[in-house]
Amino acid sequence: MAKAQSKKKYTLEEAADLASRPMSETAFSDIETESEDSEFDERAKELFLEGRDILLDHAADDARNQAARGTPAYDRLGKIKPLYHQIVKACKDNYHPQQQISIDERMVSSKARSVLKQYMRNKPTKWGYRLFVLAESATGYTWNFFIYEGKAVASGKGLSYDSVMALLDTDTLGSGYHLYVDNFYTSSQLFRDLLAKKIGACGTVRTNRIGFPKTTTNDIGRKDPRGTIRWIREGDLLYVKWKDRREVVMCSTVHSAFTGETVSRRVRQDGRWALVDVPVPSPINAYNQFMGGVDVSDALIGYYSVLHKTKKWYRSFFYHFVDIAVVNSFLLYNAEHKDKPMNQKQFREA
Repeated sequence: MAKAQSKKKYTLEEAADLASRPMSETAFSDIETESEDSEFDERAKELFLEGRDILLDHAADDARNQAARGTPAYDRLGKIKPLYHQIVKACKDNYHPQQQISIDERMVSSKARSVLKQYMRNKPTKWGYRLFVLAESATGYTWNFFIYEGKAVASGKGLSYDSVMALLDTDTLGSGYHLYVDNFYTSSQLFRDLLAKKIGACGTVRTNRIGFPKTTTNDIGRKDPRGTIRWIREGDLLYVKWKDRREVVMCSTVHSAFTGETVSRRVRQDGRWALVDVPVPSPINAYNQFMGGVDVSDALIGYYSVLHKTKKWYRSFFYHFVDIAVVNSFLLYNAEHKDKPMNQKQFREA
């Protein structure tokens, strides 16, 4: 009589990892997990089998794409395109963000060798895959994103302009939003074009950008006190300069220059340091409050990330897509259960 073959046991994490592999790499008809808890064991098996329904790519499409390597028809993200599009669609279909939204970059760390990897010195994760993300400012819900492939920008208006226009799917999102961006994105042309779509914008701006006012009349001087404000309007665009520890320059289409707000700062007076209230422009106050949507999302993902070390580039994206799905689900749950909210650990364990 033939001896029965013992079944290989997997942890819950290993089951999730196996679910991200191509069908040819594993057999899953006899999955068991290393657990004495039958419910845990069954959930791991369900997770494995459900993961098989998540389609990274079609084998035939992958073969055609590989045959096109080295030609303009080759798609660098071909292996993950079906799942990639499904995740983006799910993010949009399941939630409509509040009025304040922000756009920023996100880095997904990876040990894989890939031409898609980027270096960004100002990010906590300096080497990794670069994503452009639109998130709700209040909660950090990831509403839209795309992976930067390093290809030339077709419109001729620059990567920053095209990134914003690609993320603002106005057919689904609608109008009336206030968008917050940093000085990588802010430009006169972008803000005017957004206003034409009935979307207001606010962000820090580089003074050497095309369209920034060149006048130096009544500019901030080196000896002006902290809290000094200067502004100028050009049509619908408001440009504001404010002297804090250093000069801060803003552009906005949704704010007045100053409405009486103040912030506390330590200022040296008569040889002593004292805490005083200094005036602050309205765009800067709003920017500090609403710009951090993507940072909030990054923090929520970072607390309990499922990201594993891998040398397969597509697995890094698979794990990150899972992170986005879990964090967005957590935020949706708390939005629907405000009477009994959970923290993220409780949600993941539920």
